[in-house]
Order: sequence, then structure tokens, then C-alpha cells
Amino acid sequence: MLDLNRLEVLSPVGDMDRLHAALDYGADAVYLGGQMFGMRAAPKNFTAETLKIAVDEAHKRGVKVYLTCNTLPRNNEIIHFDEFIENAVNANVDALIANDIGVFSLIRKKAPDMEIHVSTQAGIVNFVTAQEFYNMGAKRVVLARELSLNEIAEIRAKVSPELEIECFVHGAMCVSFSGRCLLSNYLVNRDANRGECAQPCRWGYHLMEEKRTDEFYPVFEDESGTFILNAKDMCMIDHIDKLAKAGVNSFKIEGRAKSDYYVSVVTNAYRKAVDIFKADPDNYKLPDWVRNEVFKISHRDYCTGFFFGHPKECRQYYENSGYIREYDVVGVVDYCENGVMYATQRNKFNLGDEVEILSPVGEPVTMKISNLYNDKGEEIDTANHAMMKFSVKTDMEFPKNAIIRMKK
Repeated sequence: MLDLNRLEVLSPVGDMDRLHAALDYGADAVYLGGQMFGMRAAPKNFTAETLKIAVDEAHKRGVKVYLTCNTLPRNNEIIHFDEFIENAVNANVDALIANDIGVFSLIRKKAPDMEIHVSTQAGIVNFVTAQEFYNMGAKRVVLARELSLNEIAEIRAKVSPELEIECFVHGAMCVSFSGRCLLSNYLVNRDANRGECAQPCRWGYHLMEEKRTDEFYPVFEDESGTFILNAKDMCMIDHIDKLAKAGVNSFKIEGRAKSDYYVSVVTNAYRKAVDIFKADPDNYKLPDWVRNEVFKISHRDYCTGFFFGHPKECRQYYENSGYIREYDVVGVVDYCENGVMYATQRNKFNLGDEVEILSPVGEPVTMKISNLYNDKGEEIDTANHAMMKFSVKTDMEFPKNAIIRMKK
């Protein structure tokens, strides 16, 4: 039985700016990392002090916070886990995301009331494993990304109805199984299982013959190119209905290392999609403007992963490892007052440019910059200084942190 009240948009958070983006644009829950035991070492992440602040802010907005501890800790690391649990409990996080069985057991022992979500790193691909984690005390399992919708539906049908199912629905795909990769560790001594992946799967590769060290030969999987390990990004914005009906409770967006703009736009798009589905589950139809939003962030070519079976021809992108980026953020709204929009610049734009303003309410609004003023109220032709304050006269009202962007 489909329970619409259990559907959740789960957003990635790498720092306080990205937390505010997720809160402003409609996340039901966020996941984030501390200074240890998280699978993303690149973002700022959260200290014990900032974690408490983040959780307090999220809870004031009715948003849950899940803290990652899904690395594979070595002996010299696991001895610090008691302190990690203590900080999590003191911060009042809603759940811990764990992978390692020892970590799982320590959470049960040290924080018996703490909700545990089993990470996708555990590689759960069948109902027996999912149910056993539930029997051990898990509230939720994050299924492996390699499962089809049919396999997810079977797991849902054969496990306890109280066990929640979470799946990644948007963002970067790892070429290895459930993120268990040693390429980075071997090539540059950066361990992916400690959140330090250098993403060598995105690199171009060549062959070198041992006696011809100055000659490099491209490695071709086919005539299209040499990026043989470079997976496309996942995007399931068109298939929220199928995910929900297969039994997915939580729609997880990848990207704790990505920008607050990414978090804002993708959270907003999936928030709108889920709300549209909940309003009429039997006739889900996504408006074009919502679908278009996921193309207005920096992204690789999209695919639907393994949800509809083996990805076959859509699995890799061979031409290069770069991103498609068609929009720049040129400003962020501070406030609107007496027919004037006050904002802070992010990238250069000029008088006469056409911009688009995205807020959590409704569709993006297109506006031509027909007037432009600096922080002294003087007319200017361009906003060309990073973080400069500017204003525009307009009869439209936008909330704080609405995003002003421009097509490149």
C-alpha cells in the first residue's frame, strides 16, 4: 500500500551554505558528514559545534538530519568512534548512516535509541539482506544503485513494512559497485573508502609500450573516444511515480561536494516533482519547466542508471569527462522592499541582460535588467565586482536567497 506521507526528498549538504539551500528549497531531510567517518572528505563538513547549529536550524524548519559514518574505519580510526557517537547524540541528529558491521554494533551499544540507516556502501541487493539489517535494528536501508525497479519492488514486498527504503535518484554515478573502488587508492594513494576519491574513472587513458616511453596510444572502447570508465549522471525526475510505486520512501540526491546552487536547483526540482505526484498519484505528469531545471545545473549527460534494467548504450560518456554548464549564477537576492530588489553579485552581468530568477515558489521568472544601481544608489552599466551589492527596480517580489542566473 503506497503511503504518500512516507515520501521524502533527501538533499546533500556539505557546509552551512548548502544546508540553507536545502532548507530554503524544500528538502524533507538532509544528509551531511562530520570531520571523520564520512564518504566525502572534500567538503568542509561539520565540527561538533557546527553540527549542533545545523541540526537546530533544520529542526526549526521541520527538516530531519542524517549524519554519515559510512567509511571503513581502520584500527587507528575506530578508537575515536565513541566520541563521534557522543557528538551525534548531543547534536540531536535524527539518524546515523552506517556501513561497517562494527560501527553498526557500536551505535547500537552506545546510542540504543539512535535511528540507523544502512549505507549504499553495504551493497544491499536482495530482500534477505535487507530484512536481516532490519532484524539487527536498522530503520532504513539505502539500496545498491545497481538494482532495477522490479528488484526494488520485490524487496519491498518481502521485507517488513516498517523498514524504509532509500534510493539515489539524481547525481553522479560511480563506475564501481556501490562505490567500492580501489583505483584512486592505487593510482594516487587517495582512498575512496575514506571519502578521498580522486575520481580516476573520469580520466582519459592511453597505452605506452615499454621501449617507446615517449609514445602514447589512445585506449578506445569504440570510435567515440577514450573515457572508458566515465559514467553518466543519473536523473530520475521523470519517474518519481514509478519509484514510489516500487516502494521507495526516500529520494536521495547525490552531491555533498557540489555547490549550494546545485543543491538549491535539484532540491527544488524534486520537491516540485514529489508534490505533483502526491497531489494525483495516478496521473503523474511532470511540467516541462520542472524537468528543464535539472539541465540548468552543471551536469554530465543523464541516464536512468539500472532502474530499467542494464543501461547498455547509455552507461558511459566517451567524448570527455567534463560537465555541461549552460547557466551562471550572477546574483542572490538579499531582500525586496518598496519596489526595489536588493542583491549580491556572484558573476559579472550587464545592463540590458536577460536573467532568470528562481525561488522556492512557482516557476522561474524571466526579467530584463533595464536598470541597475550600486550600493550607493548610483546608476551603473555593469556589475563586475565579486560580492558587490546592487539593486534593480522591479514590481516583482522575491524571497531572500532567490537565485539570479543567466544563460551563458
